[in-house]
Amino acid sequence: MNLLDDPSMKEIVDDFCNESKELFLELEDCLEKLEDDPNATVELEKFGQVIDRIMGAAKSVGADDIATFCELGKTIGYKSSQIKDTALLEVVVAILFDSVEILKKMISKIQTKEDHGLKTINTDAFATRLRWLADKFKNIERSSVSYKEEEAEVLDQSSIDDLMSSLGL
Repeated sequence: MNLLDDPSMKEIVDDFCNESKELFLELEDCLEKLEDDPNATVELEKFGQVIDRIMGAAKSVGADDIATFCELGKTIGYKSSQIKDTALLEVVVAILFDSVEILKKMISKIQTKEDHGLKTINTDAFATRLRWLADKFKNIERSSVSYKEEEAEVLDQSSIDDLMSSLGL
């Protein structure tokens, strides 16, 4: 039995949902600061760190689609923190706002015991924007917060494509 569906784990799952909702406020705060100043790329790295916390918690409760979706958001945050094109950064912020809204829906579905994945959420337009954005990032290798080359997690373009594919995007 999946942890999400196990009645004896309801309290743990509820804690995950409630903590995620609190972290959504931090994610939105980062994005609002970026709306005011798209060049405040430190906020993109902070976004990546916060969404990584949701990802880890999602993995621990068996919310695999949420974890994968968060990994995609984390990668976008870290990769976009390396670009200097203000217009592109504004698009990134809009896409990340959309991703937070989709995550909210996914968490809500866990709380209401509906399907946990993306299958019941219309993501067609979002997926199109992600593919466009992934193309813009194909020459950016660093996708972690680490600035030291030996510590940097390198996530190549095929990994981004794999994440999107595993989510059905």
